[in-house]
Amino acid sequence: MSFGTVQSQGTSENCPQPPLSSWNTGSTKTCNACILLFRRSSGIFQDQAGVLYRKNMMLLCQLMCQDTTVFKNVWMKRSKCPIAYEKGRIYFENYRCCYNSIGVKPHRLYELPKCSKLEKIQDALLCECPIGETLSTPADSESCLLALTTNNWLHRYSTKTGKLLGSVYLSSQCKFRYLSWDIPQETLVIKSVQSKLTPLARQAGVVQPSLLCLAVFQVLPLTLLWMLEISKNVFGNNIIDATISHGILIVTYSMGLVRLYSFKQITEKFMLQKSVLGQEFEKNGCPGLVGLPPFGIPFNIQITEPPLLLFEVSCLENALQIGGFPWHYIVTPNKKQNKGIYHICSLKDNLLAKNGIQEMNCCSMESDWIYFHPDDSGRIIHVGPGKINMLKLTEIHECQYQVVEDYIIVAARENRANQKITVTSSGRVVKKRYDQLDDDPEQETFKIVEYEDELDLLATVAVTQTETDGKALVRLHDNQTGVLIKEINLEESWDVTHSNELFFDRDTIVHLENLPNRNFTCYVYKMIRHFQDED
Repeated sequence: MSFGTVQSQGTSENCPQPPLSSWNTGSTKTCNACILLFRRSSGIFQDQAGVLYRKNMMLLCQLMCQDTTVFKNVWMKRSKCPIAYEKGRIYFENYRCCYNSIGVKPHRLYELPKCSKLEKIQDALLCECPIGETLSTPADSESCLLALTTNNWLHRYSTKTGKLLGSVYLSSQCKFRYLSWDIPQETLVIKSVQSKLTPLARQAGVVQPSLLCLAVFQVLPLTLLWMLEISKNVFGNNIIDATISHGILIVTYSMGLVRLYSFKQITEKFMLQKSVLGQEFEKNGCPGLVGLPPFGIPFNIQITEPPLLLFEVSCLENALQIGGFPWHYIVTPNKKQNKGIYHICSLKDNLLAKNGIQEMNCCSMESDWIYFHPDDSGRIIHVGPGKINMLKLTEIHECQYQVVEDYIIVAARENRANQKITVTSSGRVVKKRYDQLDDDPEQETFKIVEYEDELDLLATVAVTQTETDGKALVRLHDNQTGVLIKEINLEESWDVTHSNELFFDRDTIVHLENLPNRNFTCYVYKMIRHFQDED
């Protein structure tokens, strides 16, 4: 089940500077690297925050897109535990070992002491230090890894040294397992596993009213905000999950219904008392401290009646996405035969946008996918086996919008005649029962689309499967126009039958591979400049 992500509104004026797709057309507006370096050394830049940083990223982008620049596999490491990557850091052994990928080759930053299964890290998020803000304690403003352990502790580890900066005990009643952002780098949400009855209790007809628990913290400094329970008595017996994103409580139901509630209204109406970490409180006549064993965090929000409903929609597999400018949402009508058909509607009045029904009309084993572009431009990316549609919303009348095509990226495929009757070498006539699939492994097929926000480049991964292995080709495109800038061949085989992840971060490409029998591998590619000797 997937939850929709609520993205902030923005216009194209707020987007990162484009990588100047006119480089290949000889535009006179483009400064070369030497001029930019001279201006930087002389201080000839506008007196605005981030201008020098953006110019540096333009320099890096120009160097990357030159023909003499290649990406080379410089490092590889295997593991029996899942590998995670985030913002220049590679985590092994359930976040116990951290490598820094910035530099010529990744190097180990720190390694946490070995721990028992009860102390193992279940989930983690990277929390960066605030910019232009001084906190009371230096440790509060240090970048940290927020780690949730099996025994319900939330730890803060320094991202540089792995030093433990602080810990909070969550609860002895519910089992917390998942970390997510309500507001990225500002508000943290910790979600428990769902409450389940024992088989004997279910046979006896016992009803479990509680579904799960949510704890909300402010980060930097880490401050407890709210702790609440999501109950079936309030939200209905058909509820199957809930989370908080961008100040919205998102509740999903078994019949494909998604409901949105204002979490701010919930806190104002149902808050019992304010809880502070380290503060004394009593539970069942026994004293304790907030955030420490044996009690952890008390419930300070009790929802006794259904909150004010903001929005609801019925959709297939509870898949709701909200974004665009102005606000729109993407859903698939709640019938199985509609899988692969996406409706783009206005969040304000549920009005379907003109040309708002998007369908690839592809015959494939895996369905296409669609989502709002993470660059806050309001555009929509629709990815199929052999084609990527970049879509945008344009206004045609007052409060009436249409979906138009911005550009298309097409996979490099051969125009094969799809013959149903073939003749083998022995002369036997064989008639195919099915047409060739759009994601036929012998044809180049899109598997991943990754956006690099600092360089404003779009990276696509296209895989062609042969009899022995799969060849993956990474292409870098201008995010604004879709123009192809560079192609990168990955050296290792790409197995399409198993999970693969790819991250494109400045001058680094990280490929995480998940093979059977818990075989995980990390491949790191670095940007390298080749210079030919002149005679």
